[in-house]
Amino acid sequence: MNYSDLNEDFMYRCFQLALLGKGFVAPNPMVGAVLVHNNIIIGEGFHERFGHAHAEVNAIHSVAESSKHLIPKSTLYVSLEPCCFHGKTPACTSLILDHKISRVVISCLDNTPEVAGKGVEILKKAGVEVITGFLEEQGKNISRQRSVIVEKKRPYVILKYAQTLNGKFATLDKHQKWITSSLTKRLVHKWRSEVDSIMVGTNTALSDNPSLTNRLYYGSSPVRLVLDRKLSLAPDLNLFHDNHPTIIVTEKIPKQLPAYKNQNLSLLELPFHDRLLRRILKHLLSQNIGTLMVEGGIQLINSFIEQGLWDEARVLIGNVHWKEGQDAPEIPEKTFFRKKIAKEDLVLFYKS
Repeated sequence: MNYSDLNEDFMYRCFQLALLGKGFVAPNPMVGAVLVHNNIIIGEGFHERFGHAHAEVNAIHSVAESSKHLIPKSTLYVSLEPCCFHGKTPACTSLILDHKISRVVISCLDNTPEVAGKGVEILKKAGVEVITGFLEEQGKNISRQRSVIVEKKRPYVILKYAQTLNGKFATLDKHQKWITSSLTKRLVHKWRSEVDSIMVGTNTALSDNPSLTNRLYYGSSPVRLVLDRKLSLAPDLNLFHDNHPTIIVTEKIPKQLPAYKNQNLSLLELPFHDRLLRRILKHLLSQNIGTLMVEGGIQLINSFIEQGLWDEARVLIGNVHWKEGQDAPEIPEKTFFRKKIAKEDLVLFYKS
């Protein structure tokens, strides 16, 4: 396909806008849109929050009154195929046709079964010039979370952990000992602001007593999940001390509950067998929770790896060397990306 008259900068702007929705739109996709007339942006927008207006709507509505007459003569760049069905909001294809936009440039198609090329087909049949596959790989990466949700029917799972230079994950006595610096700790809190939920196991809750909230960055905190098979965790742990939304996954809910102070706490009763993680993920998606970050210990992270229930791994390698300790999990994929952060490294993996 001939992309010679297209400007990559406009699509990259779509990607920038789309990422502004991270942490707010799942299980919907992150999408950015830019309306261009004579190489000048006259409108732009992104999907800002789940259930709210889509990127195309916000882009068109952002056009100044004095420029609205230019909309039919403009090109709409969008990072993901416009939707063509009425869900929580009207179809974006209808909006495009109502405003008589003559050309639409799409980075990648939407894998949602109700869309999946149908949006493109509707626009083409109505006489709109549609160009697809423009910076497609970058667009697919932006839409990676949504693709997992619609194809695998579960949330997008991110494994996060730190290890030493020589591959140690935790001390032998399981007492908390920091591997990374305050800078990367702030980065982790940023990541927390970008996901819907965060999960640890019983051992991590006991040894680290984490809060699992976002305190060092802008934005909200994720819903916390903790595995507590026998409800043996003390009610005064940080996880249960505030009123942030928390889910305890346990095998059997007793008639008499521990004296939790958290008034925003719920219990999920599930059998602790080999399908436990799959059932937890299914429950989360039923609650419109589209992303999960696992910050648990070795056993929990390895369980996700062994069962293939992960999509991305973020490994922070601290600038320390331990003589002894528990070995870190091994990610069975090639390194996708490695970046130096001060004296530490961030290594990113994607599941193929």
